[in-house]
Amino acid sequence: MYYGSEFASAQMDLWAYANGVKIDFSRRGKSTDNAFIESFNGRFREECLNAH
Repeated sequence: MYYGSEFASAQMDLWAYANGVKIDFSRRGKSTDNAFIESFNGRFREECLNAH
């Protein structure tokens, strides 16, 4: 049986395969792989999360 993230991961993998989607993961600890997302996360944290 699958529980939690293992189940979601298996389902996403099946969906991607069935729809011809190639999953490309960023490398752990390499924030430069997606600078746009890292920049957004930093601004969101400063403007929204730290305000509360």
